[in-house]
Amino acid sequence: MKKIYNLLKVAIKSIFKNRMRSLLTSLGIIIGVSAVIIMVGVGRGSQAAIEDNIKSLGTNLIIIFPGVSRSGGASMGAGSFNRFTMKDVERIKESATLISAISPVVRANGQVIYKSNNWYTSISGVSPDYFSITNWELESGEFFTERDDLARKKVALLGKTVATELFGADNPVGEQIRIRNVPFTVIGVLKEKGGSGPGGDQDDIILAPSTTVLYRLKGSQWIDMINASAISEEAMTAAQEEIRTILREAHRLGPADDDDFNIRTQSEIIDFASSTSKTMTLLLGAVACVSLVVGGIGIMNIMLVSVTERTREIGIRMSVGARASDILSQFLSEAVVLSLSGGIIGIILALAASALLNNLTDLRTVIDPVIVILAFTFSGAVGIFFGWYPARKAANLNPIDALRYE
Repeated sequence: MKKIYNLLKVAIKSIFKNRMRSLLTSLGIIIGVSAVIIMVGVGRGSQAAIEDNIKSLGTNLIIIFPGVSRSGGASMGAGSFNRFTMKDVERIKESATLISAISPVVRANGQVIYKSNNWYTSISGVSPDYFSITNWELESGEFFTERDDLARKKVALLGKTVATELFGADNPVGEQIRIRNVPFTVIGVLKEKGGSGPGGDQDDIILAPSTTVLYRLKGSQWIDMINASAISEEAMTAAQEEIRTILREAHRLGPADDDDFNIRTQSEIIDFASSTSKTMTLLLGAVACVSLVVGGIGIMNIMLVSVTERTREIGIRMSVGARASDILSQFLSEAVVLSLSGGIIGIILALAASALLNNLTDLRTVIDPVIVILAFTFSGAVGIFFGWYPARKAANLNPIDALRYE
């Protein structure tokens, strides 16, 4: 223990003799450690934001999409073969035992007008179950009911963005708006949910009874998708298979026929959406690691210069009894101290930069303690790896030639 203490003492003393050179030598390690931590933190933050956005879409969410149609062997794209009707929703609702709530989703877009104000937005026709599936809450007013849905009532719930664009700070409840020139009465304003990925806005929406949107705005019998909520997270896979069985029977598909629909669970959507973010995090971390390697090369370079400058000193140490292992330990400890010092400064800078990014920008960084420890450990490993050659060169010097060196 005393030997290690003495080695560190000598190494620190030697480093402080050339403060500026030591700082510049450690700069590569400082930048490398900071870059690794920040880059991985930004990647983790993006991944967490994606997962939070998807989780905000609903609880134990299962989404059933229309299938794919083909023309002349060419796929027309996902959702191009739509056979979903209200009867499909009713069949699932009546037969499924692992579903706690289910709602059709009928999509339409259009200009919404209130007096002299107008706003182009999306309109989703849903059933009352949709609010529990997607965890929507009200800021003011009330939800529409099953009776409103059956009666095709022209009532609407406004997302926060739409309410602000049309009414500003005024309360829109009870007011009448026009959607595609069809009059609707506003019965409520939804609580703000925030963004849904790059450029997305979950609050830029109007919710209305599914039958109203389907027959009065869209003029069709086909619904765009079906949203359901499983009774528990553990039951999602079984619920998915149960829905598949019900729809295949409803659409009279034979054993050899492919599904004419697609079913996705919340966990599958999260995994798919996060895969790109995970890849980018790995790439960013790998690029940042290059800075650590460059910093290691800088340490090796300056240690070689130090060995040359201190050749006579090495000769004197050897002549008074220092062994080759002592010289090796001395120079190697200097390289490691330089590297670890840079690692500590880099960690401090990374934490400060992360706090600034979180407070001053829309970027979200998630600092993982494991990454911090790995970056610090790697910086020490870089010091050992790149400091070994100069230290070995110093240890192998001939004492007589070293003493003669000018």
